[in-house]
Amino acid sequence: MRMPLALRQTTAVALALSLTLSGCGGGDSGSGGTFTPTPTPTSSSRFFADPAQEALTVAEVQQIIAQAVGEAKALNYPAIIAVVDRVGNVLAVFRMNGAATRMIISPRTATGEISPREVDAQGLEVEATMGAISKAVTAAYLSSSGNAFSTRTASMIVQEHFPPAPNTPGLESGPLFGVQFSQLPCSDLSARFAAGNAGSAAFIGPKRAPLGLAADPGGLPLYKNGVVVGGIGIMADGDYAYDPDVTDVDGDPEEFMALAGIQGFAPPAEIRADRIPVDGSTLRFADARVEGLHPLQTSFSAINNTAGTLIPVRGYYDGTAVLAGTPYGTEASGIRRATPSEFSLADAYVLSNGSGANRYPIKGGTDSAAVGTALTAAEVRAVLEEAFTIMTRARAQIRRPLDSRAQVSISVVDTYGEVLGLVRGPDAPIFGIDVSLQKARTAAFFSNPVAAEQLLANTDAEIPAFVQRTRDFLGDQTALTGKIAFADRSGGNLSRPFFPDGEVGRPHGPLSRPITDFSPLATGLQIALVKANLLQHAVFVEGSLNARDVVQRCTAVPDTPTGKKRIANGIQIFPGSVPIYRNGKLVGAIGISGDGIDQDDMIAFLGTHNGGAKVGTIGNAPKEIRADTIVVPVGQGVRLRYVNCPFAPFLDTTDQNVCEGK
Repeated sequence: MRMPLALRQTTAVALALSLTLSGCGGGDSGSGGTFTPTPTPTSSSRFFADPAQEALTVAEVQQIIAQAVGEAKALNYPAIIAVVDRVGNVLAVFRMNGAATRMIISPRTATGEISPREVDAQGLEVEATMGAISKAVTAAYLSSSGNAFSTRTASMIVQEHFPPAPNTPGLESGPLFGVQFSQLPCSDLSARFAAGNAGSAAFIGPKRAPLGLAADPGGLPLYKNGVVVGGIGIMADGDYAYDPDVTDVDGDPEEFMALAGIQGFAPPAEIRADRIPVDGSTLRFADARVEGLHPLQTSFSAINNTAGTLIPVRGYYDGTAVLAGTPYGTEASGIRRATPSEFSLADAYVLSNGSGANRYPIKGGTDSAAVGTALTAAEVRAVLEEAFTIMTRARAQIRRPLDSRAQVSISVVDTYGEVLGLVRGPDAPIFGIDVSLQKARTAAFFSNPVAAEQLLANTDAEIPAFVQRTRDFLGDQTALTGKIAFADRSGGNLSRPFFPDGEVGRPHGPLSRPITDFSPLATGLQIALVKANLLQHAVFVEGSLNARDVVQRCTAVPDTPTGKKRIANGIQIFPGSVPIYRNGKLVGAIGISGDGIDQDDMIAFLGTHNGGAKVGTIGNAPKEIRADTIVVPVGQGVRLRYVNCPFAPFLDTTDQNVCEGK
């Protein structure tokens, strides 16, 4: 039986959106150049400082839970509280007496109405613990030592207009539109909970999130000594939703509970989202304020087995004890500094298996049967290293202090979606690991000669319809057969509920839901491809005796000749990837995520260009087949986009238009 949606306590207080100009700078597209890095690393051979290896202790996790429970008791609003470490290990799930055990994934549409239809993920009833964990993971994964983001921040950057408000129709969609459906429970990248939480591989990350990333306020990051060490997520009202209006202040009980929980573990004020402007609008961190909190309760023993109890969550946490977090950057965390044999780049970080082995060592492509000459290991290394070099020179979009360098995750795949190498900056946000892989695979998939064939053969009867909609929309009945190179910016254009992006009254893109059905929880093809995976996982988490967890292969597209899925962690629909070509033939793709969508585009595009120039055999797609050659006949004849690079992005030169002519 469905639970009624709880009413949110909302105070209509008008907020002025801060207009702040982003810093400008310059740069060329070549490797090299020197500049003073920020913050200063410990070695002259380094561009970045390694984050201190901080972690939450058992006593600290207990204190965080006690503080959140104390606020919930004061508000007379029982809740479920989840705490995770930086790489997503669940350290505790505490259910208060009387807390709702179920929740509804909000059925509200973009029009603000209650939809009677269960479109995509809207309207699903699932375990409330899934929401609490997803919120905690979101806050931890979106944050770093240079930026502290919350689930309210996530809400602001994933909606159909940015910033989301009744008076902003006509503005483009949020910069991370679609990121909420990353870190999926079916992802082949995400590590999984090890029963008993024992053994050397038990705590390796990054871990999955039960529902992907959350946009429902009530998830905040946790810090120690300026270093992000995890996140807290609260689920109390039974409504897993998002905030459609940033012009008012919500008196959200869940956010007050989370705010109480992070006292003593709050991020530095100068790196909070509400100190970071994007496209002239300052982001949101929390509507709850410290002065609105009740006196803190810090004793876990005073609430454990009285106000509530620890509970197990199938696939995430065994419920027997509060756990300590694992320090990010250690072998046990699953993310560590690369050895010289793995990368010559002194700042490179890689994913590890917890026992010393790189999970994604550089290798050649597996698809020679399809492409003839597959990417070689030397070519993959050249692209990864050149992209990493561009990252070290680029001015960050979201990091503080100003003029910090960008930090991102970088993935390269072949046309089968096989991971050929993955590298990242030391303090890049964790969410970008899975997202960079999604982006690379999405670019490789939609640029592939078999894209339409794969979608038409999907076992979900709804998926094939997206192919015909795309062909009709583009006026090309042979679309998605490899004639055109699609970057994620291009596919994202086709995935918006208005085309052109944000222009109210225009038709929806062929890969999107119409605006009457659209919400951040109902985006179209992106979710349709994985809805069955989400449903199966939800049944598993509920604990049904015969339910099996979803396999680590998202989507029901046909297998590759090597027995895998080309989009095995889902697709992504915001910018930051390009396909890679050899003599006009698709051979793979690169995906970037972590520090601004234009920066992501630039690092992908220039990394491919410079890497290709270095080895002399591969490069970006020929200009004549890039998606920006397509003029969509719908409406006024709008041209698709391919990449959008910042005009003056670098810290070491003053060059502009760095992607022009490449």
